[in-house]
Amino acid sequence: MTDTPPLPGGYEISTDPERLDADRVHHWLSTDAYWAIGRPREKQDRAIAGSLNFGVYDTASGEQVAYARVVTDMATFAWLCDVYVDRAVRGKGIGVALVGAVREHLRPYGPRRIALATLDAHGVYGKLGFAPLAEPERWMVLGFDQ
Repeated sequence: MTDTPPLPGGYEISTDPERLDADRVHHWLSTDAYWAIGRPREKQDRAIAGSLNFGVYDTASGEQVAYARVVTDMATFAWLCDVYVDRAVRGKGIGVALVGAVREHLRPYGPRRIALATLDAHGVYGKLGFAPLAEPERWMVLGFDQ
């Protein structure tokens, strides 16, 4: 799959870290994203600093309306995480376009896989070629108490 879903008119995607609205991203994630509720600001800032970040912006106002980050070595593996679309613009295809843009941005680097975890957005990611683990018995995880 190589087609990137189009971003609706009036929006643009950027990986420029200077454009990120870190206050807004932290608010979204720490108050409205089930996987990051209560995440401290300093932890979010470290996550941003150590990741490849994508923002979607309203071209008229410059306001950030969506976010995603990727933890990657830019060679063999990538972990897509913290994908969030502001509630005010959901349903316009921004999330699907954002994830498609992430996929296509990473493609030239040749990672073997892009992994992610989701509780409720399997349909969104499935549209872009993501599928459940073929061999989950090969994967392991080490969790730390928060």
